[in-house]
Amino acid sequence: MLELRGITKRFGTRQVLDDVSFTVQPGKLTGFVGGNGAGKTTTMRIALGLLSSDGGTVEFDGRPITAGDRRLFGYMPEERGLYPKMRVREQLVYLARLRGFSTADAGANADALLESLGLTERANDNVEALSLGNQQRAQIAAALVHDPRILILDEPFSGLDPLAVDVVVGVLKERADSGIPVLFSSHQLDIVERLCDDLVIIAGGAIRAAGPREELRRQHGTTRYELISAGDLGWLRAEPGVTVTQFDGGYALFEVDDETSAQRILQRAVEGGAVSAFSPIKPRLAEIFREVVR
Repeated sequence: MLELRGITKRFGTRQVLDDVSFTVQPGKLTGFVGGNGAGKTTTMRIALGLLSSDGGTVEFDGRPITAGDRRLFGYMPEERGLYPKMRVREQLVYLARLRGFSTADAGANADALLESLGLTERANDNVEALSLGNQQRAQIAAALVHDPRILILDEPFSGLDPLAVDVVVGVLKERADSGIPVLFSSHQLDIVERLCDDLVIIAGGAIRAAGPREELRRQHGTTRYELISAGDLGWLRAEPGVTVTQFDGGYALFEVDDETSAQRILQRAVEGGAVSAFSPIKPRLAEIFREVVR
C-alpha cells in the first residue's frame, strides 16, 4: 500500500501542492485525474523520490518509504524515456538486468510482456522505428519488466488507439488482480471510469475528491431518474417537484426535488401500466470532475 499524507510543495513563491493526501490500495487500480498543471505529475514524482516535498510523508506498507522500497516500483513517465536506437527486446532485458535479474529471467519477462502487449513482431526493431502507439506499449513494458511491487503510470493511454487501450487495460488489470497497487493518471475520463476501482481528483494542487468510484458516484449523484412504462408518461410534466428532461411516450428522464417525489412518481406509474425500469441515474466521472473542480 502506498500512502501520501499532507504533501506540500512550492516552486519559488508558487504553491503547487497543498496538503495532498490519498492511499493507493493493494490490488486496486487508482485513477488520478486533474487538468493540466493540477499537480498530478509533481505528486507522482514526490512519491517516487524524484522530487522532494516541503512537507508531509510518503509511506509504503505502513512505514516511511525508503530508497530500497522505491527500487521495487515500476514507473512510466509521461515523456518517453527509452533509448531510441536500441532494440525493443534488448532494452527490456537490459532494464531488468539493472534490477538484478539474470539474463535468462530478464529475457523470459521481456518475451512475456512483448507477447501480452502485442509487440512480439517488433521485438528486434529499434524503438525509434516504432509508431507512437507502439512506443507507448514499449514504455509500459519497461515499467513492468522487473516485476514491480507497485506501479505508477503517468498518462499510460496517451497515443493509443481503442484496440491498444484494451490490450493495455488487460495487462494492468492482470497486475492489479495479482495484488499490486496501481496508480495511473489520465486525461481520458472514459477510460478511467471504465478501468479504475478508486478515484483521486486533484485541482489547483489540492485533492477535491478521493475514494472508491461507486462511492463517489453515490455521493455526487443527483435526484435524476429513468422511468420506462407500458403506459403513457405525459402526466409527468404536470407533477409538482418534477422536471422532465427527456420524454418519449413511455420513456422519461426526470429530476425530482426529493426522494418522496420519486416514490410518488413510481406509485402513479405502476397504477398506469407495467413499469419495466425505474432507477436513479448515477453521474459520470466527467460530471463529478466538473462539479468538484469548479
